[in-house]
Amino acid sequence: MEQYSQNLPAGQAGSEQKDAKLWAIAKKRAGFKRDLVTYIVINAFLWLIWLLGSKNQNYSGIPWPVWPTAGWGIAIIIQYFEAYRFSKEIAVEKEYEKLKQQQ
Repeated sequence: MEQYSQNLPAGQAGSEQKDAKLWAIAKKRAGFKRDLVTYIVINAFLWLIWLLGSKNQNYSGIPWPVWPTAGWGIAIIIQYFEAYRFSKEIAVEKEYEKLKQQQ
C-alpha cells in the first residue's frame, strides 16, 4: 500500500490511505458478524444437547452450557468493542491529530 500511495498524485494518496483504513474497519466488522452468528448457532446446539440429555434426570445445578456460553460471550463482547467502538485505526488517527495540534 505504501508503494502504491507514493506513486499517486498528492491529492489521491491520502484518499487511498483512508480507503485502506475503511477496508480494515469493514473487515473487522464483517468478522464480528460472522463470529456472532457462529456463537449463536453453536451455543443453541449446546443448549439443545443439554436440554435433551437432562430431560429424564432430576438436575438441580448450573447447566454446563453456561460456561462455554459465558466464556465465549465475553470474547464476543470484546470483539464487538474492537470492531465498533474502539477501533485502533481511529484511535491512532485521533492521537496523531492531537499531537499535530500541540506542535
